[in-house]
Order: sequence, then structure tokens, then C-alpha cells
Amino acid sequence: MEERKLRGRGMAASWYGIARTATIDRAGAWAELDDGGTAKIVTGVTEIGEGILTVLAQVAADELGVRPEDVTIGDNDTARSPEAAHAGATRQTYMIGNSVALAARDARAVLFAEIADHWEVSPDDLRAFNGEIWAMETNKRMSMADAVALCKGRGVVPVGSASFTAHGTGLDPVDGSGSPWQSYVFGTQVAEVEVDTYTGEVQVLGIWAAHDVGRAINPRGVEGQIEGGVVQGLGQALMEDYRTEKGHTSTHGFASYILPTSLDIPQINSIIVEDPDPTSPLQAKGIGEPSLVPTAPAIINAIYDAIGVRIKSLPATPEKILAALRERADKREAPAGPA
Repeated sequence: MEERKLRGRGMAASWYGIARTATIDRAGAWAELDDGGTAKIVTGVTEIGEGILTVLAQVAADELGVRPEDVTIGDNDTARSPEAAHAGATRQTYMIGNSVALAARDARAVLFAEIADHWEVSPDDLRAFNGEIWAMETNKRMSMADAVALCKGRGVVPVGSASFTAHGTGLDPVDGSGSPWQSYVFGTQVAEVEVDTYTGEVQVLGIWAAHDVGRAINPRGVEGQIEGGVVQGLGQALMEDYRTEKGHTSTHGFASYILPTSLDIPQINSIIVEDPDPTSPLQAKGIGEPSLVPTAPAIINAIYDAIGVRIKSLPATPEKILAALRERADKREAPAGPA
């Protein structure tokens, strides 16, 4: 008797271009070191749950030498803030993060110039971190609050602005040549599944996801993005089946459009690969959408490894798997033709 539940493993690799496709992408930001050693960042970025505001606070704090909790992200109304464009295309950290970093460096340079003149040292010898500023190889040190007060007392507001641009070109309609993206991310995922050959049900037992993100600004946030992408990919691979009839949806709700629940989610093992990006001042790239790309192919390859049949359309429902198994059995039982 054939074994009822069979296990298999599959792998898939992916690449993904960041920022707007085949066009120039840009983003701008303002930064200011404010009273009390705090900081303000103004940009038109939109937070849709991806954690970009946390990332921007971390970036600004690192560049300005203040604490993340002392960074305020200002109003994102583009009538009152620099353009940041849309939340999509895995562009937030790469585009807005870099514009904020450059603006913060601009503001820091203004402050350093005044403090260096006050201390009679080179601005290159100054360092700032966690709300303090000091001169290397000296005993000169003060709080960021005092440094900002001294700077403003000299009549100078430590404010900066910057924009970051990603260049892309269209694709040649004949040979496909061109450079649609400035930077790329790469990833590989491995899936282990168990297939019930009686019911056609597939259970994903584990996912191992390794993704190159450049520099990981917020590793926990990166892991969260990878896990979210894997869950979406699992739904795409096994459950989500949007259908229309004569232009109207026939999957009106979650009773017919099935989504993965907590009971469907396996152990997800995230491996962050940090290959610094030379096109990025932060050396960071992105991970939002790329984490979704290899999941479904890895699961489908694992199903093939388990039962030896190839599912060629998504989702790989129990009905499709049973049909493929029956078709394979029928071919095996079919009598051989004449010699």
C-alpha cells in the first residue's frame, strides 16, 4: 500500500528591482537639529504599516548623533513637505531613507562647522552619538542640547535639506536592452511540505528564507517583512483563488476567497544577508515585495519533490493535486500501444 503522506523540499531563487521602474525616481527631505538636542525630519513619506517611520527615526538619529526617541517625523502632507512619492516598489528605505540620511548629514555639517570653530578644531575631528558631541583625541565634549544652543547663539540654525535620485531607463522594444532599475535585491527560499495523497491537502512544514537587503537598518523589521511576504506567498501558492464571471467577481468574501490563518503558518526561518549597496549612501536596499517572490515557486517545487507531479497553475488546491495524481495513475495503467 502506498504511503498516504509524503514529504518534499523545494527551492526557488529570485531577484527584484527597487524603486520606480524604467524612470527617474526621487525623494526629498528636510532635517533640523532643534532646541534641547532633539531633531525634526520632514518628508512626504506615507506609513502604511511597513515601519518606515521607525526606520527614518533610526537613520536620522544615527546621522545626527541623537537618540531615536528624540527624533520627530513631521507632517507628511506634500503641500507642506518635500516630495517623497508613493509607498510601493520596495522603495521606502532606499529612496526616502537615503534622502533623510543626506539631509541629516547636511544639518550635521552646519552644526559641526560652528562647534569646530568654537573649539578651534577641524570639523573632521568631531563625532556625535546618543546626544553628545566631542572632538577626537581631546577632552572637549558637550551635550547635543548645549551644542545646538551654542550654534543658535551664533545666529546659525543647524538645518539641512537633500534629495536622492534613482536613475532608470526604458527597455528597448526590440531587444529588451536597458536599465530599468538602479539597484537589485536577491533572495532564495527553501520550503518543506507534506502532501496527503488521499485528500490532496498540502501542509507547509517550514520555510527557510535568505534575502540580501544591503545594510539592515532595522533587523527585526526586516524579519517581519520577510515573514509577512512568506505568509502572502503561501496564500498565493495554496489558497487564494480570485475568480470573475462576465467581469464580476464570484469570490465575494473570505468564505470563498481563502486566506491563510495562524494554523496554516509554518516556522519561518529568516536569514538576513547584508551585502552593502554601492549606489546607496546608507548602503541599504529593501525587502518589502522581494520576500514574496520565491515563496510560491519553492512550495510548488516541494510538492513536485513529494509526489512527482508538477502543478502548473496557482493556487495548488487539493482538487488540482488529486486530479494530477489521477492523471499520472491513468497514464501508468494505460495499455502500451502496438510495437
